[in-house]
Amino acid sequence: MSAVLPRERLIVAIARLLEGVRHVAVGASSPIPAAGAMLLRALAERDGKPRVRISILGSREHNFFTNGSAELFDCAGQGRIDAFFLGGGQIDGEANINLVGTGDYPQTPVRWPGSFGSSYLYFVVPRVILFREEHTPRVFVEKVDFISAPGTSPEGVHRSGGPHALLTSLGLFSFDKAAKRFRLESVHPGHTLSEITAATGFAFDHEAEVPETAGPDAATLALLRGRVLTELGETYPEFARQITADIAGLDLKRAG
Repeated sequence: MSAVLPRERLIVAIARLLEGVRHVAVGASSPIPAAGAMLLRALAERDGKPRVRISILGSREHNFFTNGSAELFDCAGQGRIDAFFLGGGQIDGEANINLVGTGDYPQTPVRWPGSFGSSYLYFVVPRVILFREEHTPRVFVEKVDFISAPGTSPEGVHRSGGPHALLTSLGLFSFDKAAKRFRLESVHPGHTLSEITAATGFAFDHEAEVPETAGPDAATLALLRGRVLTELGETYPEFARQITADIAGLDLKRAG
């Protein structure tokens, strides 16, 4: 089987995290989550499973909304979106995310785009996957400087949604809402537990021997490199071209 790109492994991991969902929504600048959702849909159709609906904001081909985020929020509030992706400039060990900036608000020396609908979607979408490629102590902090969206809520607060998992370039975590802690489930090939510990500003649970993140089988990889990359090119043409070029580079390296 061909070697697997790190980003391909992330796409496959996302498809696995989405197993069982019927409708997944993806933000406008999220090519890897979008590719994972497309792979899930392609696998479902191949295997004769119920069709997966994908809503990618900003896409003409993969978005049935006609009024942007307003319809997305209505749909989520009605319980008709099963999964969504959130990231943050900072994410802490209780799954709080910060999309506002660092330092004391409002005099934040570093400013990010803002919360927009993140806090609302975090409360109403049942399977929120936190995704951030960069895995460094500046992103994964002990406590965020500003809570754009809380990972958990006190008793008595109605909340049907929340964090399901955290995926980074180094590993995959699950989240225990009762304990308010992450658990490292697997480490991506080429990385180690000690590397992840050093790059993470909060404590997390894990087994003594953490398994390696599983890669795709040959059929899944072929589907990803064929149909999924073609579909992805409509919304994220530059990302699709880059993945295609990286695959060609892998093949040349193996041939040499």
